Amino acid sequence: MSTTKRLPLDALHRELGAKMVPFAGYEMPIQYKEGIKAEHLHVREKAGLFDVSHMGQAYLTSDRVGSEADHAKVAAAIETLVPGEISQLKRGRIRYTVLLNEEGGILDDLMITRLPTAADDGRLFLVVNAAVKSRDFDVMADRLADQARLDVLDQRALLALQGPKAHEVMASLIPQTEEMPFMSAMDAELDGLPILVSRCGYTGEDGFELSVPADQARSVAERLLDHEAVEPIGLGARDSLRLEAGLCLYGHDMNETISPVAASLSFAIGKRRRMEGGFPGAERVMAELTHGCSQVRVGLRPLGRAPAREGTEIHHNDGASIGIVTSGTFGPTVDGPIAMGYVDRDYSQPGQAVSLMIRGKAHPAEIVRLPFIEPRYFRGTAKGGKA
Repeated sequence: MSTTKRLPLDALHRELGAKMVPFAGYEMPIQYKEGIKAEHLHVREKAGLFDVSHMGQAYLTSDRVGSEADHAKVAAAIETLVPGEISQLKRGRIRYTVLLNEEGGILDDLMITRLPTAADDGRLFLVVNAAVKSRDFDVMADRLADQARLDVLDQRALLALQGPKAHEVMASLIPQTEEMPFMSAMDAELDGLPILVSRCGYTGEDGFELSVPADQARSVAERLLDHEAVEPIGLGARDSLRLEAGLCLYGHDMNETISPVAASLSFAIGKRRRMEGGFPGAERVMAELTHGCSQVRVGLRPLGRAPAREGTEIHHNDGASIGIVTSGTFGPTVDGPIAMGYVDRDYSQPGQAVSLMIRGKAHPAEIVRLPFIEPRYFRGTAKGGKA
């Protein structure tokens, strides 16, 4: 008997012709009728709708809400688990950060949102990865039990609209979303349904995520799909899009042994946190910020057409093994194979010639800067500002 769960939009995916596969404990659409390459290119050109309801959503709430002091309290609690700067986060802004173990390894990467209204000060909205959400929530509930309450939102769906026309689509339904800057959130209504809209995503494109009640997700998805620019997009294209954008996938490019510095995620460590520490593994992380890591994450461009998959060894041209591929695929936008992996720091500079050992044969490749495509996030107007 299958133990995989079904998404709130399972029936809609099947009606749209999706090929469903097990992923992170759920039956997920990996592609629709047009196929992964067409879906990928559609997102780069117009807008694609992703169902990411398998991801974990939760509120972390202080014992009281409604004041700056309440925000300071809940921010101080979550900062004991992550190196991100949460206390200074403005209302309606989002921070990408990582959940760390005591050795400074990454347990997960996550988004933390300070909710938009003053009445919600003291409550943070969290989005974590599906495959490890149970562990994440157990860690938070256990470690923060005397500081804050964790409310897991099992009855919420999460939809992502990504692509250069995403803002036009959203503005046609909720006009006030037009000027939202990247990494911001707002409360909104669609046909009278309250939703939390975030301007963020994981494809390198401008886009939005909509947290909606699970039993209303279909009506929201169908309103988005009614727009001529929008097509449903599966997991396959989601993976090639995020890899072209140079973004890590947990369990592949990040794990419990890899630090945020090695993963080139130092931007997720707040300036104050670098000075003060106070997060798990701080001693290792701060030492690596100062002295560097023995291995670091890099981009790889095979010089032929053969893609290098996860687990492919990376060799120096003298034959010595210097690293391993953690993600690899064909990039439809760059029209060629792309990969990411970890290599010895001495060989990590762009332009370094390496060999990828594919099916026992050395294939020439080059270390390159990430990302493989230029991100097209909407940074907002000067008035919108940054967090």
